[in-house]
Amino acid sequence: MLIGILSDTHDHLPLLRKALGMMKERGVELVLHAGDFVSPFTAEPFREAGLRVIGVFGNNDGDKLYLRERFREVGEIFFPPHEFELGGRRVVLLHEPRALQALVESGKYDLLVYGHTHRPEVRQGRTLVVNPGEAGGWLTGQPTAALVDLASLRAEIIYL
Repeated sequence: MLIGILSDTHDHLPLLRKALGMMKERGVELVLHAGDFVSPFTAEPFREAGLRVIGVFGNNDGDKLYLRERFREVGEIFFPPHEFELGGRRVVLLHEPRALQALVESGKYDLLVYGHTHRPEVRQGRTLVVNPGEAGGWLTGQPTAALVDLASLRAEIIYL
């Protein structure tokens, strides 16, 4: 199963649409979003692309109730950390990298996804750690996302 990973889209709809289009072309079945959607209207590109999303709130997400309502049609947004199973893998999804190393060292997860830093990172190991960077491109000027193959637990950063 190929999944897409986004974070820190910060309302940048053109880049969000571009990322989702690239993911759709590559055969992504589900998108994980590590927070900072910001506004509820960011649900629309997911609906347009026909891609489901599991996300967590970030520190810049505003109206959390309305975000949840707007995303209900295409997925769900949780308070971090959110633990779940996907494709036979144990996943933890968070925004800020609080307790990141402790979560990795726990050995409980196959995949740990986080955001907040706006810097992409892929760290292979017993737990695959992925920060897709910032899809919005506001801070670095280099918008990025990631793809993860759950079968092989391999990740790739994609440049938007």
